[in-house]
Amino acid sequence: MPITASRPVPSGWRAVTAARRAGALAPPWSLFAGSAVFHYLGPAFAVLLFARVDVLGVAWLRIASAGAVFALWRRPWRAWGRAPGDERVTVVAWGVVLAVMNVCFYLAIDQVPLGTVAAIEFVGPVLLAVAGMRSARNLAALLLAAAGVAALVDVRLAGAPTGFAFAAANGALFAVYVVLGHRISRQRALGGIDGLAAAMVVATLVVTPLGGLQAARVLPDPVAVLAGAGVGLCSSVIPYVFDQLAMRRISRATYSLLVSLLPATATVIGIVVLAQLPTTVEVIGVALVIAGVAIHRDVVAGTPAGGRPGSSDRAVSSPAGG
Repeated sequence: MPITASRPVPSGWRAVTAARRAGALAPPWSLFAGSAVFHYLGPAFAVLLFARVDVLGVAWLRIASAGAVFALWRRPWRAWGRAPGDERVTVVAWGVVLAVMNVCFYLAIDQVPLGTVAAIEFVGPVLLAVAGMRSARNLAALLLAAAGVAALVDVRLAGAPTGFAFAAANGALFAVYVVLGHRISRQRALGGIDGLAAAMVVATLVVTPLGGLQAARVLPDPVAVLAGAGVGLCSSVIPYVFDQLAMRRISRATYSLLVSLLPATATVIGIVVLAQLPTTVEVIGVALVIAGVAIHRDVVAGTPAGGRPGSSDRAVSSPAGG
């Protein structure tokens, strides 16, 4: 018989396969840590934007640039075509939440100190974590993490009332983001990163009437456009992808608790990148957050939140609802 050469595997497919294998092998907590790091690199690009673009224009640049990246990378319309109606509805709902959540966030930090907005944002995931607590150990973990966040974040009842209203809306929507994102991570046809990509396209359509005009005014400015793309990549593409990989393997309550790592991550980045040495209170806060995450155990599997892949991961990655 004539020997035929096997068809070469395209490099793009090799990269996707390698990324999926890396996501499957990496501990869930490490995926969330990666999300947290990139989440705080975004504001470094946003510094360039606030001097050039209105608040709603910044929101549009962030979401639209992320939506463009996901559209080119994943081509979500292909998965959309074979998805059942209920999965499509969930993705559309998530896209609306992503758009409005980001708009509320930028409107809030335009009027209220960022630390206050971060504290209010954490309230929603805390309530989700409380709802998932079924043991004294996990309740203690939650209390430790909450105490750490309280030490790290200076909550001041100052600022415009409308700013607090936007911050509260952002916090409520962030809780909905966790619920819908966890559900999408388990969907079969339009789930995971493909579901995220479709949701970001929907978010771009939703946010365009709100901030498209403000962003259009600065499109001739290459610095503003590049900074917007940087914000979208660092704040909406990389961290949201990591979130989906992590949500598929951990329970919703565990993810909600891991959110408390965000202020601790911000403190570490401040030390390493900005040479901002923390105060004694901040060091205590970081320690409390780390302790809370360390002692927490997943209710479904009975293993630590950062446990290695195994039977526990398979137990929580079944395509159940969020």
